[in-house]
Amino acid sequence: MSYLTSESKAKYFSEFGGKAQNTGSIEAQAAILTEKINHISDHLKTNKKDFSTQRGLMQMVGKRKSLLSYLSKHNLTGYRALIEKLGLRK
Repeated sequence: MSYLTSESKAKYFSEFGGKAQNTGSIEAQAAILTEKINHISDHLKTNKKDFSTQRGLMQMVGKRKSLLSYLSKHNLTGYRALIEKLGLRK
């Protein structure tokens, strides 16, 4: 049972990537990873011993970090806007 349906993914791609077909947008990929990370973090608050999910969470965090690092090197204003919009790095 997936919590991210194709409609919700299309919404993220259109909101952060410009249009729904722009699935390669770094901003949209980081936004979807942030949504997945938030969902898994809520799961791990109740299931503290779910270590395989915890490993997957760490992989997603690393992937998001690399995407944001790339974005900060190539488009600093877009990076700052994305960080503000997603509520990261308080």
